[in-house]
Amino acid sequence: MTITQNYKLNQIQWYPGHIAKAEKNLKEQLKRVDVVLEVRDGRIPLTTHHPQIKEWVGSKERVLVINRIDMMTPQMRSLWQDWFKSQGEVPYFTNAQHGKGIAAVAQAAQAAGVALNQRRRDRGMLPRPVRAVVIGFPNVGKSALINRLLGKRVVESAARAGVTRQLRWVRISEQLQLLDAPGVIPTRLEDQEAALKLAICDDIGEASYDNQLVAAALVDLLNYLEAVAPDLLPKKPLVNRYELDAISDSGDAYLQALAEHRYKGDVERAARQLLTDFRKGLLGEITLDLPPN
Repeated sequence: MTITQNYKLNQIQWYPGHIAKAEKNLKEQLKRVDVVLEVRDGRIPLTTHHPQIKEWVGSKERVLVINRIDMMTPQMRSLWQDWFKSQGEVPYFTNAQHGKGIAAVAQAAQAAGVALNQRRRDRGMLPRPVRAVVIGFPNVGKSALINRLLGKRVVESAARAGVTRQLRWVRISEQLQLLDAPGVIPTRLEDQEAALKLAICDDIGEASYDNQLVAAALVDLLNYLEAVAPDLLPKKPLVNRYELDAISDSGDAYLQALAEHRYKGDVERAARQLLTDFRKGLLGEITLDLPPN
């Protein structure tokens, strides 16, 4: 399904200046890293896969973290777990805000460093803490993950994209050091459907987009998912939240109707509220990406 068929391309733009700088710094630091923790958003596990991650990781160990499992139904999580397994990957599901799944991630990162220290011993060198880097799009929960791993708040974390601005090392334990990196998004993203999903989830960093366009795309996407995967989503999330059915409307038409129904005809306010409610989980556990096939 293409949710962009009704939307002009290049409606979502971001400013790649600080992204390019963050990427350059990250590449320098990656030379000193043993393990890469790739954090993705459980609402869009494919869309938050950075296309350059393989190039950056190279031969290093990689731990795949799917954060925000509170936004995935158990059925959807199981489906994604099976899909990743079929790709030869082991995903670690977390809710970094509430500390769920964090211990398993720490163990996986430390386990990845066991072989490293064995090689050091074989060469007559002393073992050292494993150096790991946390990579992901803005606002996927990297800083919250680090704070949970450390057990106290040392890294600024906020529910808005682009909070982390600099690279910094954080010592987690005698065995593990972590590098907190700013969110990196591709400097160019040709796939406008992916850009819309990133905007819906607020995982896009410094960006410019039309709230009404993005909210309308969310409604179209929810209608589509309800049609093709009704068992994997909450039943009628828009009706339950706003007492207004969307199934017969386009996203634009629904937004207009919602504005009349709830917000005295203010379409911009309706769009902002719809996006806020989705991002806060008030529409229910909704994953916008489905596993391929």
